[in-house]
Amino acid sequence: MLCPGCVAHALPQAARAARLFAGLPLSVVGLHTVFEHHEAMGLAALRAFVHEYRIAYPVGVDMAGEDGNPIPRTMQAYAMQGTPTTILIDGQGRLRLQVFGQIDDLQLGAEIGALLCELRSEEPGEPPDGADR
Repeated sequence: MLCPGCVAHALPQAARAARLFAGLPLSVVGLHTVFEHHEAMGLAALRAFVHEYRIAYPVGVDMAGEDGNPIPRTMQAYAMQGTPTTILIDGQGRLRLQVFGQIDDLQLGAEIGALLCELRSEEPGEPPDGADR
């Protein structure tokens, strides 16, 4: 909510991706990661933010770090350097892309398209690559 790169770039980009790839096997999920200004970043503030910015995709709330660690658990698990961070996870749950900072729309679309093509080629009954379709 307080990240200028998130508000200006990453959140609108996620909304565009969710709209563009609607109906395809893709889930866009936001993650509220609080690693500073904890007192200003609570659930009530997040709900108001999601409403005001009309965020239509699901937004999870990262769990607080263990033993007083100010870095939330998902940020720790993925060694995220900060926000915005874009992560793509494939259909088998494997991390396929992680970018700290802004990622260009064209690059993100190409990465998503490649993962969707992989899924399609893994579907039973599909002809092998190069076969007539």
